[in-house]
Amino acid sequence: MKIRLGIPKGSLQEATTQLFNRAGLPIFITSRSYFATTGDAEIECMLIRAQEMARYVEHGVLDAGLTGLDWVVESGLEVVTVSDLIYAKQSRGKVRWVLAVPEDSPYQRAEDLGGCIVATELVSVTRKFFESKNVDVQVEFSWGATEVKPPMLADAIVEVTETGSSLKANRLRIIDTVLESNTQIIANKKAWRYADKRRKIENLALMLRGAMDAQDRVGLMLNVRKEDLAAVLAVLPALKNPTISTLSDDEWVAVNTIIEESTAWQVIPRLKEARGQGIVEYPLNKVVM
Repeated sequence: MKIRLGIPKGSLQEATTQLFNRAGLPIFITSRSYFATTGDAEIECMLIRAQEMARYVEHGVLDAGLTGLDWVVESGLEVVTVSDLIYAKQSRGKVRWVLAVPEDSPYQRAEDLGGCIVATELVSVTRKFFESKNVDVQVEFSWGATEVKPPMLADAIVEVTETGSSLKANRLRIIDTVLESNTQIIANKKAWRYADKRRKIENLALMLRGAMDAQDRVGLMLNVRKEDLAAVLAVLPALKNPTISTLSDDEWVAVNTIIEESTAWQVIPRLKEARGQGIVEYPLNKVVM
C-alpha cells in the first residue's frame, strides 16, 4: 500500500523538507523533477504549488498534501483536514493576509474603499471579506509582485505577510486583517476512508507534530537527594510533570524533564544551587504529546 503525498513547491518547500528531516523522514528531491522519494518506500511525493494542492487532493491525484489553510478556503473544495502544522517559510507562527494601502493613502478602514480596485492572489476570500462588510470593490487577480501595484495599478492590495517587512519596504500600511492562515495536512475523502491509508497519513501527521513540538526544546536529566527534591522541582518549568526515578542509592532520585532551550542557561545554575548534581542537557528530535 502506497500513498502519494503533495509537498508544497515554492516558498514553503525548504521549511517543509527540513521538518520532514527532523521527523526522521528525509525527502530526496532531484533538480528539474516534480517527483521526490522519501525514506519510507510507501510514501511517494510530488512537488505541487500550494495554491493548487487542494484541487489535486480533492480530485484524488494525491492522497494527501501539505498546504495553507488560505488556499484550502480559497479553493472552496472539500478535503479532510488531518492536522494543523503551525510553521511558515521563516517562522513557527501563522501568517496573515492583510489589507494594505500606500502610506500616504487617505483610506483608514476597509469600509473606506468603496468603488476602489483591490489586487490580490486570494480573490475569492477577498471578495467575501468585502461582501461581509457590504463594501463594493473591484477585486482583481494579481499574478505576483502585488506590493508594487498601489497606487498606480490598484488602490489597495490583500497580501500575505509574516513580519510585515516587505510591505513596509514598499511603503504600504496595513489597515485590516482578512485571514489568518497556517500550514495543514489535508487528505482526499476517499483515501481517508481506507483504514491503511488513513493510518499512514495519521502516523505521518503524528511524527511531523512531534518534530515541531521538539523544536526549541531540550531535555534535562539530573540526580538529587530526596531531601532536596522539592527545591529542584520548584525550579523546573516542566512540560507536564517531571519524571522521577529511583536510583540504586535509596537516598537519591533521578529527575528527567523537558524545557524551552532558551531558558536552559537560567535554569541549570538554579538547579545547581538547589543541590542538583550530574546535570545533563540533551537535544530532542521529537516530542509526542
